[in-house]
Amino acid sequence: MTKRFGFTLAEVLITLGIIGVVAAMTMPTLLNSTQGAQYRTAYKKALSVLSQAVVMNVALDDYDLAQATVTDSAKAIDGTSTSLYNLFNNRMNVAKTCDGAGCSEGWQANSINFGASATGNYTFFFNDGITLTFKKSGTGSSNCTETNTGNDRCLGAIDVNGAKNPNRLVTCDDGTTGATNCKVTNPTDVYPVIMYDQSVLPNSQAARAVLFGGK
Repeated sequence: MTKRFGFTLAEVLITLGIIGVVAAMTMPTLLNSTQGAQYRTAYKKALSVLSQAVVMNVALDDYDLAQATVTDSAKAIDGTSTSLYNLFNNRMNVAKTCDGAGCSEGWQANSINFGASATGNYTFFFNDGITLTFKKSGTGSSNCTETNTGNDRCLGAIDVNGAKNPNRLVTCDDGTTGATNCKVTNPTDVYPVIMYDQSVLPNSQAARAVLFGGK
């Protein structure tokens, strides 16, 4: 008579328990890595699409960021003005805009405000889920040029998934935003940008590390 050998119930349960422990330890890291890759891809796409909008505006309306006025909030919402507001409003797929008032969503990432929380900013909600916020006006220069300094710099921020969490400003692995040898292992969803001439570019070492750091 041939004997059949198999696993006992205890052995099966122990094996399943080990598999469960290993899965519990590795799944968070795997999920963070996957999510980080999605944020990185969305961020690169957002920079590309915004820059393409500027180039398209040059071709169609003959002005880029250097000629886009940002000092007069009233002009900024005038459909005929050469404004930063109109540039993005005319060339992007915009779902809605707000200037603090008129927004149901409002959120903050470190010191960067979006939507209802950003009363000094315009916030653009694009159809692909990306959100752009930038200040309504500067204090001196009326245009977005590379030589602008201080409060006249045309600054903004991108949230690649809108109001959804984590709403966290990207930082280097050491917890800062401007480390010289910055590395970002797991990118987050909020990125500061600076706008001038025909460029929309990262505005922190951490944001640059995500853009140029590969992966």
